[in-house]
Amino acid sequence: MVFKDNLKSELSYKNVMVKELAAVTGISKKTLDNYLNVRGNMPSADVAVKIAQALGVTVEYLVTGEEITPARLSQGPEIKELIQDFKQLNGEDRQLIKDILQLLKAKEKKNTQ
Repeated sequence: MVFKDNLKSELSYKNVMVKELAAVTGISKKTLDNYLNVRGNMPSADVAVKIAQALGVTVEYLVTGEEITPARLSQGPEIKELIQDFKQLNGEDRQLIKDILQLLKAKEKKNTQ
């Protein structure tokens, strides 16, 4: 994935419209559209930081699709694979997975009481 794909994915996941991102970041909608179009222009570092902050992700994630954190470094291959699979889901499917996890947590809590 490239910047434009990661940006599109994050906008979809967070259910944020381009005009909303423009309003929050102060970056024109036209400029943001240029990052999302076929050519997929890459923003300057300071613009990428504004976009990442507005979306609550890192610039590294927007550029590479990956985030390196101390916790992630210690994850086994199964967890890493689950995370990658989750990232590839659309927003609706991600919410389904979250809902299933909440049900499983509630079931586990009930079983331990």
